[in-house]
Amino acid sequence: MGLSRRKFTKEIKVAAVQQLEAGSSAAEVARAFEISANLLHRWRKEYRHGPGNAFPGMGKRRWEETQIAQLERKVGQQAVEIDFLKGCLQRLEAQRMLQALSGRPRSTATSKTRSKRAAK
Repeated sequence: MGLSRRKFTKEIKVAAVQQLEAGSSAAEVARAFEISANLLHRWRKEYRHGPGNAFPGMGKRRWEETQIAQLERKVGQQAVEIDFLKGCLQRLEAQRMLQALSGRPRSTATSKTRSKRAAK
């Protein structure tokens, strides 16, 4: 049977990082908490990045990160839509300019009515 991963509470992680910040060596703190020094350094890095948001809990992404990612995707989609619509608008304006220069008003008839007129 496989080993299960140990889970550490936010309080344990903060206590370990605070001992490290207080001047204890990484090896001492790692031995005291029975963790590897690499894990301790990772905790310290996360704690320094944002003490209020550090260690959100049990492998779940922070709400802010998830929300930011969703908003960035939405902004990207809207940018693509805006570019597409700008291209459509430019083509329509070009067609109107050509029609204005040729002096012919744009036909409002559909292709079916055109074919009926041609048949008469």
